[in-house]
Amino acid sequence: MGLIDDNPASPPSQASDRPNEDSSRSRGLLHRLKKYQHIAFPIAGIVIALLALFVLEDLLRHTSWAKTVAAIENIPLRTLGLALFFTALSYAAVALYDVVAVDTIAPGRIPHRISAIAGAAGYAISNALGFSLLTGGALRYRIYAAEGISLVDIGRIVGTSWFAIWFAFIIMIGAAMLIDPADVPWLSALDPRIDLFAGVIILGGIGWLIYWLSKGDRSLQVGQFTVKLPTSRGALIQIAAGLVDVTAAAATLYMLMPEGVVQSFAVFALVYVIAVILGVVSHAPGGLGAFEATMIAGLGLGGKPEAIAALIVYRLIYTVLPLLVAVSGVLAWEAFRRREKLTAQARLATRVVEPLIPGLAASVTFLGGIVLLISGVTPGVRYRLDILSDILPLIFVEMSHLAASFVGVALLVVARGLAKRLARAWVAAMILLLAGAVFSLAKGLDWEEASILCVFAGVLWAFRRSFYRRPIVGPFVLTWNWLASVGTTVLVSTWLGFFIYRHVEYSDNLWWDFAWNANAPRFLRATVLVLAVILVVSLNTAINGRGMKRSKKDLAIPDAVPALVAASPHAETALALLGDKQFLMDPDNRGFIMYAQSGGSLIALGEPVGDRKVMEELAWSFHALADKLAARTVFYGVGPHSLPLFLDMGLIALKLGEVARVDLREFSLDGPQRQPFRYADRRADKDGLIFEIIPAADVPPVLPQLKKISDAWLAHKSGSEKRFSLGFFNPEFLSRYDVAVMKKDGDIVAFANVWRSADKNEITVDLMRYMPNVSKIMMDALFAKLLMYSKAEGYRWFNLGAAPLSGLSGSPLASRWNRFGSFLYKRGADFYHFDGLKAFKEKFDPVWSPHYLICPGGLDTPRTLVDVTTLINGSPLEFIRK
Repeated sequence: MGLIDDNPASPPSQASDRPNEDSSRSRGLLHRLKKYQHIAFPIAGIVIALLALFVLEDLLRHTSWAKTVAAIENIPLRTLGLALFFTALSYAAVALYDVVAVDTIAPGRIPHRISAIAGAAGYAISNALGFSLLTGGALRYRIYAAEGISLVDIGRIVGTSWFAIWFAFIIMIGAAMLIDPADVPWLSALDPRIDLFAGVIILGGIGWLIYWLSKGDRSLQVGQFTVKLPTSRGALIQIAAGLVDVTAAAATLYMLMPEGVVQSFAVFALVYVIAVILGVVSHAPGGLGAFEATMIAGLGLGGKPEAIAALIVYRLIYTVLPLLVAVSGVLAWEAFRRREKLTAQARLATRVVEPLIPGLAASVTFLGGIVLLISGVTPGVRYRLDILSDILPLIFVEMSHLAASFVGVALLVVARGLAKRLARAWVAAMILLLAGAVFSLAKGLDWEEASILCVFAGVLWAFRRSFYRRPIVGPFVLTWNWLASVGTTVLVSTWLGFFIYRHVEYSDNLWWDFAWNANAPRFLRATVLVLAVILVVSLNTAINGRGMKRSKKDLAIPDAVPALVAASPHAETALALLGDKQFLMDPDNRGFIMYAQSGGSLIALGEPVGDRKVMEELAWSFHALADKLAARTVFYGVGPHSLPLFLDMGLIALKLGEVARVDLREFSLDGPQRQPFRYADRRADKDGLIFEIIPAADVPPVLPQLKKISDAWLAHKSGSEKRFSLGFFNPEFLSRYDVAVMKKDGDIVAFANVWRSADKNEITVDLMRYMPNVSKIMMDALFAKLLMYSKAEGYRWFNLGAAPLSGLSGSPLASRWNRFGSFLYKRGADFYHFDGLKAFKEKFDPVWSPHYLICPGGLDTPRTLVDVTTLINGSPLEFIRK
């Protein structure tokens, strides 16, 4: 029946079979524009990263790697201590964001220390992986949703947290314009009075906002989405936390800068804020490259190795160290909870810590890849290479250098799978980390890198129970956002190599120079390998992004299924024998679930087949299977009686429409309401149309005639075969059932395959197809004769199928799905005759019952709708065709 699809019991179309040409052209244009939308932002991020590297190369052309390393070694311990202090202060302020946000939106729901952990650890992860708007929001969703906070409130919490940092950015910009207007970069050419005026306007606006919030409860309306704003006290705390966060973060880098390089902290903080914003846009982990380029260009630090050293140490202290602290904290908690009996508060903490593990593991693995890539572009230590020359042949060292670089980029790719809890990604990451440690030793006795990778492997081993999912979607592919993050990381490491070896004059002979101290040639060869890997991964993402189709072997029908179908009281269970589904069987063959995979969803058709106890066991088993396969749990087309079971799983129910069933004990062709069917029945006899039931055993010889009718019907409808929730013209499947036909002059002109349930509880039809332009009353006559035949056979119900979107409430107080469905039902006649379908079935005076789509809530709901529509119709847009 589909979200919106052709129902087998639908009336002949009375309107044009195609949407009007203009609307079709508009949909085509929108489709083409949206087709590449998912790669537009990642490409923009890579472009920003490339521009940043170009700026860096231009500004640092007089700076050498050797001077930079020497500057790092000369940073005083006192300076490092101050940088560590300001980093801790910044992250404490970050933790306060979520504390205030949760108190504002969901007071009393989550203890302060728990929301503080979510804020600080979440930022450590998003700051390491990049695109923090996505990773930070997704992490908070997993944590807060587990505590029963609704998606809308989670969105408000995240929005309130971002309120703090963005207002802090604005205040920092305004303050810089007031404090030091003459030295503001990019604006110094303007009259300082303009800067002063702009600063007054910005800070005055913030002051007015605080005053406005003090006058009562305030909310912000964006479309139909309402965000409750904090009180003036809460806003002041949020803004104060934001100012402390941004100021302390900027102070971390400021402390590391050599004396005299930057005269004004206000100007420095302003440039820092702009660099952070550009770093977020670039999609690189932590804004790598874009952040550095903005700082160097904005402050005029080109040619100063001390400034480059400060940026490198800042990365280690502000990005890497908090991530390692978060990992250590989670490791300690994992060890504690396995040894101690946990209190209720500790169990709550465990539920908060658990969602952090995939992101932390992905960050650690990504960091391991960066370590290997940087190691691959930096020169080997000469005395270590001399030691290796006495132990290993040169070719072994050369191959180990290439292998280490390959492992580095592979770790960047595999980290994505760890973020999704994939078991195979965990296995691959363990192998790669240990192999990387071996190759680090073999390429230059780099014991530091080897030790780091072994520690990271130990972290993954401790978290091994969190990686259990085994997806069914074929080859592993990256999202374009993640691919952009990987690509920018590789670009930065490649630029670093050229920066280090800029003193080496390029020649073609470098590619073939194999010597113990030939570091630059090793870098060039490794770079080609790494870029080739990125190209292959990108092609794989472009080609296999939708996954692979299941094999015929995967779709084999288990031996127990036909008997269970025959024993089912529901006729539509016959779809299990169509041959396009997989099966989850009860261990004792007492029932089954038929399902298929589409996109990121595992979609079960209808309710589990079996008695009540078996149904519940199978439903929970299916939910566990979907989770193990990293897929969304979806049940398509279930009745109201099973809703409590699915709601207990934490899923939501979307009403798809109503199913019409005719009570055959009360049905007859008598009475004024049945006059159209009496007329059709008599007119069919008068026109020489003969109704007949062909037994299943006699169906194969007439299949060529049925195929001809089916093809003519599809051409007439300008449509295509549906799948999954409807049968399609499958000769093997059609041969399993009786077929009702209408004949004229001995030739079949219409047919419908008949499904029967056990105990004569229900009868229905699947395909109903006819030759166009034979008779206007043919389908009415076929239905009238089918219903009377079914009643004479002693069946209790005749299932007419669903009326999509029927019965949805359009009340302003109804859910968004109900309001949208109700609007579509009333206004969608241009591309689907919803009201005509409902009116046709209403003529039989049926009993209407709702049916639902069961799926996860929140951001997963629209993805589920696309996956289901794609599974049934072949394309998310195909449903609009007739």
